Amino acid sequence: MNEPPLILYVEDNLDNRKLVQRVLRASHFQFQGAANATEALALLCQQMPDLILMDINLPDIDGYTLTETLRQRPDMAHIPIVALTANVMKADREKAAAAGCNGFIQKPISVDLLPEQIIAYLKGNTPL
Repeated sequence: MNEPPLILYVEDNLDNRKLVQRVLRASHFQFQGAANATEALALLCQQMPDLILMDINLPDIDGYTLTETLRQRPDMAHIPIVALTANVMKADREKAAAAGCNGFIQKPISVDLLPEQIIAYLKGNTPL
């Protein structure tokens, strides 16, 4: 039996992390949450996720910089990183793509669509 995909959500807002955790676990994903870049890097040393949801406005290192850092690691090249943010202007999307994000999901999330969006990114469908 295959393990369900592991999703790492890097998000400083606890309520947002809990909501995404409930949605993903209800859809049979494994979930890890990190409140900041430091926690995310520590978790990545322990276990590689199948996909990373990246908030942009983080307290220690912003999501763009963290994404750029992760993209420099050969072991992270194949892992989709999807910006999950309220920053929704065209320039924000372009900056996320330039940092190495595979895609973009707007906050507030749609609890009905989020699992389907993640499955699409896991399959390599990466519209920005």
